[in-house]
Amino acid sequence: MLASITAFAITSAARLLTGARALWLGCTAQPVQRLYYANHSSHGDFVLLWASLPPELRRRTRPVAGSDYWMSSDLRRFLIRDVFNGVLVDREQRSPQTNPLQSMLEALDQGDSLIIFPEGTRNLTEEQLLPFKSGLFHLAQAKHEVELVPVWIANLNRVMPKGRALPLPLLCTLSFGAPLQRVEDEDKAAFLERARNALLELAPEVV
Repeated sequence: MLASITAFAITSAARLLTGARALWLGCTAQPVQRLYYANHSSHGDFVLLWASLPPELRRRTRPVAGSDYWMSSDLRRFLIRDVFNGVLVDREQRSPQTNPLQSMLEALDQGDSLIIFPEGTRNLTEEQLLPFKSGLFHLAQAKHEVELVPVWIANLNRVMPKGRALPLPLLCTLSFGAPLQRVEDEDKAAFLERARNALLELAPEVV
């Protein structure tokens, strides 16, 4: 009960504070298994993306998050496990025998959708998008039946800039693109570049 109440409060606050709009430009909000991959410039990215999904999709969509951050306190553990039902990954890869994608593959095997950020870390540079890590490629290779949907999150880093306690009154949009088409025998470099370009195509023009 507490987790449900907390989830409702967080999703309502996220949409209210950012004025978030979900723009389904290349696909529709269907209950199909997907891997939503997005740009990453703020700690609030996955919260806003998760909150922007219709309830029936949100219930089966799990954000991928670093265990080093989310397991560091009781409150964070409660949020990521009970509220967001997140998939935790070990970003430090303490054991070389451990497959860093294992928890994500298990979640996909269960029929869940995932939210991931293939840049691997928050983009605090002047570049629109950092190069992608290889995880997206390996997940796509392992799970051909899962749709790969790019999502561009615009303005969240300006709504909640670093060091500011209150949000700025700017509209935040989430643009959902068309599922990435499969290309037979495509190598990792070509796939990651194509996936990155599909995401960049959703970004608003820089004036």
